[in-house]
Amino acid sequence: MLFDLLRKAVLLERNEVRATLVSFGFVLMLMAAYYILRPVRDAMASDWTDAEVSWLWTLNFFISAIAVSLYGGAVTSVKFRKLVTSVYGFFALSFLLFYLGTQAITDRTLVDKSFYVWVSVFSLFHISVFWSFMADLFTKAQSLRLFGFIGAGASVGALVGPSIPTFFVGSLGTDNLLLAASVMLLLTMPVIGVLQNLKAGDLHNEAQQVGADDLEYIGGHPLAGFREFITNPYLLSIGVFILLYTSISSFVYFELKNLLADYSREERTRIWGAMDLVVNSLTIVTAFFVTGRIASRFGVGATLACVPVVICAGMLMLAAAPMVAVVVVLQVVRRAGNYAITRPGREMLFTAVDRETRFKAKPVIDIVVYRGGDTINAWAFTALTQGLGLGLGAVAMVGAVIAAIWGATGLYLGKVFREQSGDVATAPADIETAAR
Repeated sequence: MLFDLLRKAVLLERNEVRATLVSFGFVLMLMAAYYILRPVRDAMASDWTDAEVSWLWTLNFFISAIAVSLYGGAVTSVKFRKLVTSVYGFFALSFLLFYLGTQAITDRTLVDKSFYVWVSVFSLFHISVFWSFMADLFTKAQSLRLFGFIGAGASVGALVGPSIPTFFVGSLGTDNLLLAASVMLLLTMPVIGVLQNLKAGDLHNEAQQVGADDLEYIGGHPLAGFREFITNPYLLSIGVFILLYTSISSFVYFELKNLLADYSREERTRIWGAMDLVVNSLTIVTAFFVTGRIASRFGVGATLACVPVVICAGMLMLAAAPMVAVVVVLQVVRRAGNYAITRPGREMLFTAVDRETRFKAKPVIDIVVYRGGDTINAWAFTALTQGLGLGLGAVAMVGAVIAAIWGATGLYLGKVFREQSGDVATAPADIETAAR
């Protein structure tokens, strides 16, 4: 009965049900933990000047780079079976320590600013490691069908997590939310063990991207991820794809921020809140019923390119009609498209690389390149508007060009992925067999 219901939404084989549902629950818990912490972090920023926050963003980039380097050392020396569990256990411990700091230190300025930066590091780190684990758990063909559905768990978590501070912060207190997030992260640890067992049991993927020397330690050099990223054209292309995505993200965010300047704070809050609700709802529906079918029928390239094409068209519309409604729609489409389609498609790319690359180079792209892109593109937008004096229409035209290049990069990555993944070519036939 459950299988029949799932098969209507997802192109799922019977032996994949448990691993898929547990993975869905895993990312739900991770995102719920993050969204418990996010309101606590963002509420702190109102106590600081813009310059202070800008410095914290800059500091976040450097700390993220250091964290990725240290993680590379852990990947080298920690047994693989304990690696992912250790990462989430470490973050759970860190938030427990922050909680103790809030209770023991009277002047909390340094603790609060450290917490602000650390949550920002966690916001990309926890999801990057999760998808590295997923790429190691499922085959290339399975990723095309299942990653969209699994990714929808993140959106469900994004709905569940904020409800805790929203409805219970009065009774729990802000500081105790850190404990709630720590407990949530600790609960993921046995889930990881279950998935590792299902990989060999239900999925029979114990040999997926694993050599004889990989079963205990991944090994290699701690900074191999940085070196591999710089020297591997495939990974560099993924990095370019990320940079182009952050360009669009920054442009749309700043455009919306500027257009909302004439609204009251209550009206702005209502608009942002409504967008979050629509984005997460649209993401869940799209990921359940659309993403797997796009990827399996048209391939990874089309999956990566479809959102940029829509954004390009939206930017052209914005250039012609620079209105709040157009930017709001762009923001909703961009975020929902990223969560439901682009992000799962991007994670499929890492099923075509070896385990060391997946666990070392991937965080370099997901975290260091992403945060670097945020910083560069924020200043680029400022240069276009305040430096060159370009209006919204002209900036939107620049965004349309960037979106077009972004889509072309997605098509190129799909082509390379297809060349490296011969088994994926047979995926549609397997899917049709499973659906009968």
